[in-house]
Amino acid sequence: MSFDFSLVIDSIPKMLMGLGLTLQLMALSAILGTALAVVLLLMRISRRWYLVWPSVTYIYIFRGTPILVQIFIIYYGLPQFEVIRESIFWPILREPFGCAVLALSLNTGAYVSEILRGGILGVDKGLGEAAAALGLSVRQRFIHITTPIAVRLAIPAYSNDIVSLMKSTALASTITLLDMMGIARTIVAETFAPYEVFISLAVIYIIMTFFIQKAFGRFERHMSRYLKREN
Repeated sequence: MSFDFSLVIDSIPKMLMGLGLTLQLMALSAILGTALAVVLLLMRISRRWYLVWPSVTYIYIFRGTPILVQIFIIYYGLPQFEVIRESIFWPILREPFGCAVLALSLNTGAYVSEILRGGILGVDKGLGEAAAALGLSVRQRFIHITTPIAVRLAIPAYSNDIVSLMKSTALASTITLLDMMGIARTIVAETFAPYEVFISLAVIYIIMTFFIQKAFGRFERHMSRYLKREN
């Protein structure tokens, strides 16, 4: 079997036409998912059972089910309810883009919430005790002591989750969105050459992963700038 390099050269520019949609899906889902994760985190660490249990249940459900199933439930399932069709959210949920963003955001929120909680648990308790001895309130300790350190500790895992989110956007093609994966599937249907097309797409995703990791690496170094370097 010969490898058709000319098809690769022709396919990459076409697939890059869907890059904008892929980046939109990733950016919106990351922002909304992170905001949701913060809310879930605050509920989880509130020590109030009526806030803790809903957050734990939510996280368990969305981490325990495939993202593709979640996308299908939202895209195919929610329109079945009249209350959804008559709600103010229907203009968003009747479009595949809105459904994809909602599913990706809900899934991201569950994972990022646990990442942030891990960062908080990684903060030395002695720092909080020292801050309390200086007269800082619980809120001041959380904002000025715990949060900056927890964010720094959570950056590596968070960057991995963003990479996973970027790759998960490819599933949006299953609900008719023409992102890079959607365009790739169209090209395969026309050329019957999945090998060349999907290898080309894989290269694009690898390059995107490289830049995402580099950006988070610089952010992590910025957050750790006050730490002493070990010789």
